[in-house]
Amino acid sequence: QVQLVESGGGLVQPGGSLRLSCAASGSIFSIYRMGWYRQAPRKQRELVATITSGGSTNYADSVKGRFTISRDRAMNTVYLQMNSLKPEDTAVYYCNALEVVDDDENDYWGQGTQVTVSS
Repeated sequence: QVQLVESGGGLVQPGGSLRLSCAASGSIFSIYRMGWYRQAPRKQRELVATITSGGSTNYADSVKGRFTISRDRAMNTVYLQMNSLKPEDTAVYYCNALEVVDDDENDYWGQGTQVTVSS
């Protein structure tokens, strides 16, 4: 089991920055990948960025060059630095962890943190 707790959301003006954090606990040694997803009102949840235990990253095209995902070496905490924020970035941001144990994969989700970009 993996537990995830997000923090760092809030209200920011267009062009501003925010940093999200996701703290993992429990079976963190079995986490292969962590990432951030977001869901805006009346839209499906979408991938924002992911990072593997080996450090490989993947970004949605809409955030490339503006957002940076990083982690500590133990995969205890994952961060999402968001710069040049736009109103369309407004959403609930969810932390995700993919646990791999033998041939089994399990997805874990945090409770979500609201990010609002508005003047």
